[in-house]
Amino acid sequence: MARQKPISVKIATVKVIKALETKLAQIKKDYASQEENEAKYNKVLEKYNKAIIKYALDNVAKATNVRTNLRGWAQVLNVDFDLDITAKDYPKCPERDYEVIHRHDYLHSVEEIENAIRILKMTDEEVVSASTYNAIARYL
Repeated sequence: MARQKPISVKIATVKVIKALETKLAQIKKDYASQEENEAKYNKVLEKYNKAIIKYALDNVAKATNVRTNLRGWAQVLNVDFDLDITAKDYPKCPERDYEVIHRHDYLHSVEEIENAIRILKMTDEEVVSASTYNAIARYL
């Protein structure tokens, strides 16, 4: 069997810088709009919770495994029961359509990408080797 020659991949530095700048802008945009997205999600979640309550009240007669707990000192009665949710009218739980970015992750990613861009802009090389690209590929 013949030995295959290793492939040498070179990527234009300008293209890598452009890709990193695009990703950096996207991360900043996503982080800035996160609060607005979370507010929208919370409104949808609130509607879902109301629909669950309505579903439970409409189907309480079908409840199984009913458990109660009376806390007399607090004048509170807890009622816990199980409902079969295989019905077609069971409300669908909302899902986030965006990624939650924690502040420390955001700051770390922005710093790493900005550092990579700064270093790439300082180089005289017109191309980036595959190993260098591999080191920054996680940000793209």
